Amino acid sequence: MTDHQNASSNDLREAIPDDRDDARDEMPEKLRADVRLLGDLLGTILREAGGPDLLDDVERLRGLVITAQKAPESGAIDEAEALIDTFSPERAEEVSRAFSCYFHLVNLAEEHHRVRVVHEHEAELSPAEAHAQDYLPDALRRLEAELGPDETRRRLAGLEFRPVFTAHPTEARRRAIAASIRRITTLLAARDESSLAGVSRLENTDQLLAEIDGLWRTSPLRTTKPSPLDEVRTAMGVFDETLFSVLPEVYRRLDTWVNRDEPGVSTPVAPPFVRLGTWIGGDRDGNPNVTASITRTAAAIASEHVLIALENVAERVGRTMTLDATTTPASEALDQLWLSQRQLAPEITADISSRSPNEPHRRTLLVVAERLRATRRRDADLAYPTAADLLTDLRTIQDSLVAAGARRVAYSDLQKFIWQVQTFGFHLAELEVRQHSQVHRETLAEIAEHGADSAALSERSVEVLDTFRAIAAIQKRHGVDAARRYVVSFTTNAEDLANVYTLAAHALGGPELAPVLDVVPLFETFADLQAAPGVLAEYVKNPLVVERLEATDRRLEVMLGYSDSSKDVGPVSATLALYEAQDKIAAWAQDADITLTLFHGRGGALGRGGGPANRAVLAQPPGSVDGRFKLTEQGEVIAARYGDPTIATRHIEQVAAATLLQSMPSVGEHNAQAAERFTDVAATLDVESRKRFFELVHAEGFPQWFAQVTPQEEIGLLPLGSRPAKRGLSVNSLDDLRAIPWVFAWTQARINLTGWFGLGTALAAVGDVDELKRAYAQWPLFSTMIDNVEMSLAKTDVRIAERYLALGDRDDLATLVLDEMALTREWVLKITGKTTMLGNLHVLGRAVQLRSPYVDALSLIQLRALRALRRGAPQEQVPQLQRLLLLSVNGIAAGLQNTG
Repeated sequence: MTDHQNASSNDLREAIPDDRDDARDEMPEKLRADVRLLGDLLGTILREAGGPDLLDDVERLRGLVITAQKAPESGAIDEAEALIDTFSPERAEEVSRAFSCYFHLVNLAEEHHRVRVVHEHEAELSPAEAHAQDYLPDALRRLEAELGPDETRRRLAGLEFRPVFTAHPTEARRRAIAASIRRITTLLAARDESSLAGVSRLENTDQLLAEIDGLWRTSPLRTTKPSPLDEVRTAMGVFDETLFSVLPEVYRRLDTWVNRDEPGVSTPVAPPFVRLGTWIGGDRDGNPNVTASITRTAAAIASEHVLIALENVAERVGRTMTLDATTTPASEALDQLWLSQRQLAPEITADISSRSPNEPHRRTLLVVAERLRATRRRDADLAYPTAADLLTDLRTIQDSLVAAGARRVAYSDLQKFIWQVQTFGFHLAELEVRQHSQVHRETLAEIAEHGADSAALSERSVEVLDTFRAIAAIQKRHGVDAARRYVVSFTTNAEDLANVYTLAAHALGGPELAPVLDVVPLFETFADLQAAPGVLAEYVKNPLVVERLEATDRRLEVMLGYSDSSKDVGPVSATLALYEAQDKIAAWAQDADITLTLFHGRGGALGRGGGPANRAVLAQPPGSVDGRFKLTEQGEVIAARYGDPTIATRHIEQVAAATLLQSMPSVGEHNAQAAERFTDVAATLDVESRKRFFELVHAEGFPQWFAQVTPQEEIGLLPLGSRPAKRGLSVNSLDDLRAIPWVFAWTQARINLTGWFGLGTALAAVGDVDELKRAYAQWPLFSTMIDNVEMSLAKTDVRIAERYLALGDRDDLATLVLDEMALTREWVLKITGKTTMLGNLHVLGRAVQLRSPYVDALSLIQLRALRALRRGAPQEQVPQLQRLLLLSVNGIAAGLQNTG
């Protein structure tokens, strides 16, 4: 960095303020250096772009909000509001963007440090020690100790983890911003290399400055809403950059542990336990932009990506397999494969043979690459009919290598290739379709009146029928596994599920022509969760379902909705109802000899079932997991969990380990005994929390008040996703509002109500602190709930919340919210024995503590815009106010690291 750059950015060197010593001192030195560097460089850019006055305004506001956090009685928060009121609209935008950029830089520094810590930790250990301390090996050791090696191997073989990517509008960050952050992360990581010194280091600094300048100058707001296909392509980025290469490495790490006595030469036994699903391009519940044509195109895009990836692997591995026939002779089966390849493609095999005259394994694998290329191009003469046919060829090559003694070659990159084919097939991810049960009922009513082929059908009903035709087309082109699950949202009875089969038959001209379907009920409301076992018992009597169960070894999938159940009865009652529903469904499945997979519709935010997935798995009822875990991965969670290879690896291993451990008899017995032991506590929590929640949300005028005191209406203006934020033109009841903006709006108002409201009253009703402490220590469901609430409350701010609530004209509702927040905070601290939220979680607590004042600054800017809009600003000012508000929405989302 030049002397000028040093001099111009001294003020923002204090991005980690000296007056927040505790949090700063807990920050690791390398992370502190990264944050200081990035803050320094951002200061340079702000001064260059806006002159010294911009940086001065940012620094003045920063100082005031920090003082307000440290000394609430100082009046500094009022001074900060007064300062913001002096900003011109343009300056308010610039300051908002400055804080938003800072959050992006801090977030990427923290993520980079997480990766750094993992790598440093592994580098300090021997290979045996590193494996021993990983999540999956530890889980396997515990399984072996309790169940023995044979049963452990059996359970490992049946392990399944099924993340399903969804495109719910919760990713406030633009793709251009995300790409800029990745480039900055790469440059920051390069500074860890000892070889980067002298001129190279200065050049790295100049590149960082250029990238941060570009980040600052890139509009954080999308100009248009993304289409469903834009969302599909965004998800493809995660596959291309991370998952395709990460998953075989996860399997390899596991296999090295299982075959620890003979790593690299023993037959691999680690199962390819991950299967990706996606709703992107298939979820049409409330999204008119997802059509049958979109669904078919989404499947084609995914297939194109995976076939290109597989083709590249085949080409790369084939070119390196230069094993001579003298040292590594071909097996008889490999000779037969080569003969069939020559008959299939004489010109191609002649060319390859001339380049690899005495390398039988290399030439057959290079022909595999050509056949994959033909599959992608839809050349029927040379294409592989199915992924299973490709696997047969790869197994033949591998077996030949093993027979010739080249076991290490057989079980190295070729084995990873096999795992990739097993994991992704030719479709990459199973495309699941979702539609609302009411839409099916109305379509059938139209068909009953007009007939399935009648031009009198509504456009929506035609689209419903076209969807089944699209599924049939996808199965024909990409295989049955590419699209066979059909999720029925708001399932209330068995007829809602049978309707899907009836509609498929209408669409294709008869049940025998319909596509293969596994119809998945989605139970969402409190009443539907309670009714679920009875609905399922009736559903499995359906002859079509009986036939499907016979074909799938009696496998059945049931989905549970976290978002709407929480909005329906509040977070506490929803948590308890979901546990009870899982317990009863699992018991029913066992009695009915059903192999059950529960599909958890968990969101990114705590108010929608979010939180650490591995802890959630371990807290489930006995028999409800049984080695299989499936959940939705939504919005910003996809990038956070799967965007970086190291973090993705750790996340997948954590969830897989928890899935194995949850099926241990001791874990199931502990969860069941704890639930029984604290039945009375659960009953009180359920009744009292729901009563308190209803007192708020059923109050007359609540929906309108909610829209006044949060930026709920304005969030609908953000082009976050292709799906509308609400079901109608206005919000007159909570039923009109989707769960995502319901959570998002309370988060923006720094209240996070959806994660905790009603818990304080319920805990106070129990009243016995010692009993609640025992529940926290012994009952996994309760301890997970308390810890999630603690995390949610840590991101709230009473002073900011009061200002949002003052935007409405209902002191009674504002008081209700603030009283419940204080009561919940008081009881959570009593139960956990802490003096502050996240007091013993140094990493998370430090991150929240350091961010809070900067988020406050953006909240105050947002409040300025909201007040003007609520007071009826002149029409010519409205667009600029809305833009300022939406800029602050992006910044607050980045600062809190969650949206919906």
